[in-house]
Amino acid sequence: MKKLLAATLLFSTIGVANAATYTIDPHHTNARFAADHNETSTNIGGFFMLEGKVQFDAAKKTGAVDITIPMSKMNTGNPDFDKHILGEHPGFFDAIKFPEMRFVSKQFVFDGDKVKFITGELTMLGQTKPVTLTATKFNCYHNKMANKEACGGDFKAKINPTEWGFKAPAEAKIKIQIEAFKD
Repeated sequence: MKKLLAATLLFSTIGVANAATYTIDPHHTNARFAADHNETSTNIGGFFMLEGKVQFDAAKKTGAVDITIPMSKMNTGNPDFDKHILGEHPGFFDAIKFPEMRFVSKQFVFDGDKVKFITGELTMLGQTKPVTLTATKFNCYHNKMANKEACGGDFKAKINPTEWGFKAPAEAKIKIQIEAFKD
């Protein structure tokens, strides 16, 4: 059994290792959120200028992504509110102690030739929890301006921020837009 597991992990790693590597374009990659505010309205905001790498092999149906989300690039459209939720308040982001979040994939799951979802782990406030990103679209194409292949897509997820230590809300909707250029 151990040999079978080791062989499966080895072939899984080889598949991703042979995939093309893409560098995330920070100008076309962001993570936006929407969360309930005391059952009266919805707070929205986003994190911009994300960084990271994507590995993708459409023929082998493998992929990997590693994204760093800088807290300093958060914007809700209200600078006072940004300072409030990024500050050193218990139950909020505490960006001084935790200056970034990170998503690292575990597996790309396909439906035919299309990426269906990406399973992985989100590290926030020093805690790592599983998160599944559902693809609403994903495509690779030749970008004429950069004269390079680009891959990217839109993804969505729901998380419970209290699992990471937030005092509220119990649910946040996340939308992530990723575009990356082949190295």
